[in-house]
Amino acid sequence: MSLRNGLIVFAVVGLAPAGLAQTEPAEAVQAADLRLQPIEIWGDRKDRDPGAQSVIESGLIADTAADRPAEILNQAPGVNIQMNSGQEHLIAIRSPVLSGGAGQGSFLILENGVPTRSPAFGNVNSLIEPHLEIADAIEVIRGPGSAKYGSNAVHGLINVILPDAESDQSLRASYGSLGRWRGDASVNLGEDTRLNVSLMEDSGWREATGGEQQKVSLLTRQSLGEWDAAAWLSASSLNQETASFIQGPRAYEDRDLAETNPNPEAFRDAWSARMGLRLERDLGPGHLILTPNAHSQGMVFSQHFLPYGGVEKNAHTGGGLMVRYDLDPVGRFTWRFGADTDFATGYLKEIQPRPNANPAFPIGVHYNYEVETQVFALWSEADVALTDDLRLLAGLRGESHDYSYDTRAPAGINGRFNVPANRSDDFSFITPKLGLVWDRGWYSFYANYARGARAPQVSDLYRLQNRQVAGEIKAETLDSVEFGVRGDALFDHLDFDIAAYWMEKDNFFFRDSDGLNVVDGSTRHKGIEAAATLRIDDRLSLGGNAAWSDQEYTFDRPVVAAQERIVSGNDIDTAPEWLADARLDWQASDALKLSLTLEHVGEYFTDPANTVSYPGHTVLGARAGWNITDSLEASVILRNLTDEAYADRADVGFGNERYFPGEPLNATFGITKTF
Repeated sequence: MSLRNGLIVFAVVGLAPAGLAQTEPAEAVQAADLRLQPIEIWGDRKDRDPGAQSVIESGLIADTAADRPAEILNQAPGVNIQMNSGQEHLIAIRSPVLSGGAGQGSFLILENGVPTRSPAFGNVNSLIEPHLEIADAIEVIRGPGSAKYGSNAVHGLINVILPDAESDQSLRASYGSLGRWRGDASVNLGEDTRLNVSLMEDSGWREATGGEQQKVSLLTRQSLGEWDAAAWLSASSLNQETASFIQGPRAYEDRDLAETNPNPEAFRDAWSARMGLRLERDLGPGHLILTPNAHSQGMVFSQHFLPYGGVEKNAHTGGGLMVRYDLDPVGRFTWRFGADTDFATGYLKEIQPRPNANPAFPIGVHYNYEVETQVFALWSEADVALTDDLRLLAGLRGESHDYSYDTRAPAGINGRFNVPANRSDDFSFITPKLGLVWDRGWYSFYANYARGARAPQVSDLYRLQNRQVAGEIKAETLDSVEFGVRGDALFDHLDFDIAAYWMEKDNFFFRDSDGLNVVDGSTRHKGIEAAATLRIDDRLSLGGNAAWSDQEYTFDRPVVAAQERIVSGNDIDTAPEWLADARLDWQASDALKLSLTLEHVGEYFTDPANTVSYPGHTVLGARAGWNITDSLEASVILRNLTDEAYADRADVGFGNERYFPGEPLNATFGITKTF
């Protein structure tokens, strides 16, 4: 059965009589509160902890019906996911949009509180793997989280919470005017087991950009003697044709050009699988949690964003054990500590299949290596009530990383590429955290210091350029100071959270737009974020956020091409000064709910020398949902309501202004059955 025919059957099944009435608005609020409990279990964050955090709940996830990660995650403050082609994307959380090793290693992606990848084997497209489409909640922590979660939680982390058997069940089918079919199912298999499936077939709105994506996850909770157990499996598969950049000043404004694909042969095929088991029980004077886990990923794709058009194949398999012990509170003091391990092996092979006029890019094998990694970490956290309304949270983590590298390609210089000889490397660092929360009743002040750190990615260490020397890369660190206030006002009609931060990063390793590596950069980041939700009455609510940031280089790099020249004080490229998101929800009647959304990305420079800029954009969207019965909803989602010509991503590469154009006005029609 084809996916399209399967979705038609899916929609027909959705017309069956309702088993249970759909949740009423007041009951929905209570259900949302109850669904916050898994956040504490899987994410280990409480809304009273110091530091900025936000939770995207299941109701908003379902209403957004995001086909791509940016559509749901950009609704969180300080987050800017840029979409490339199809499911490809780059992430920013209190940061510029980062690519290469910096993009792989600066953001930690979790599923049920467990990293989806081993630390050294990141992927800038890592959000294609977790099951975002049916998540019960998505937790976003902005700023360093390394003291608790370890390497890669430098600028922030994203934790995807899978639904379990206690969450609402649903079936959904949709079709989009750009030729996108999709189906999602979240159903129980027995009393304690939940199966989730998401399927998508996309014909692509640009030339030769069709794709198929499949995701599945399974979660069960059981009692094993004195142990409470939760086990899950999740997997994803993506096969897509890929469009490359269109080039030229403001090329995204040319509607005909935007639909073209300069590299119709480009593609990306990727798969992933993960499993985890959480075991917990009371033991002695506290509570013990053991979480063994394993994961495996593979990918092959054409490097359409590089001038020589190479093909890369990479994969890695890893896993380990997370141990945590929470001592029972003693007076005003609570203490918890743990240990984490991860062992992984992976490989990368890059081949240039066709000759290039530039001898710096020789035909044949550029890299072909295998790497084994080991990670060991110890951490501890203390929570102290200094007074009845003043809390202190202190944490410390020590972490070591060992690498063993073996090349299968001849060592030495090969055009622009430098293949190191076999070698071993190791890195270690300590990441502290210290926070205060002053509770004043209807609002709380917080102050937070945290250090983020990451050991180098495998590609940082061993995918070198001819100007680099093996072994010169250091562990990257970022120190952050943050102050904020959050609470509720207007008789609980207004929730708000405001945060200001200052961060400095050292040993910043990144790849510039000419494809050259920088090993010793430094940057400064400061900003203010504000988020609020106003419940005007029982039927009308307005929510949104705005983020201002000033992000700049704090080092000089003069000896490069003019547009890649860096002078201390330059704005970091692809770091918009302003980001904003807003949503107006109106329950027009018992059956009809209407929503209007706004997403704003401000102006930003597209090259490090600050000679070229993108003016930014504002994109509107709308949604209408009609309850046919208490458990059956028909919906239409309009994206890019004003048919704005804009760029999802703008940068300068190899001297050219280039863009990934944003989608034109489009509509998605869906039907959802809940029970």
